[in-house]
Amino acid sequence: MSTTRKSYEPFVGPFDPCPPIRIKTYETPPQLYLGFQPYGLPQFGPSEALKRGTLWPALYAPYTNPYETPKGAKRE
Repeated sequence: MSTTRKSYEPFVGPFDPCPPIRIKTYETPPQLYLGFQPYGLPQFGPSEALKRGTLWPALYAPYTNPYETPKGAKRE
């Protein structure tokens, strides 16, 4: 299973003036993994499609903040 969130470890120089971010993440659009649109793909209803910005659930990818603590989780 592929995910739309990717990560990488950037180079950290010994003379960087700011504290480094060791792991950086980015989002890729879901249409990269779809190829040709298959027939009979499920669809949202009209009002739900307007809220989500797409007619097809397979192309819906809300942005999630990788640095935000999920609700109910405790920070260390």
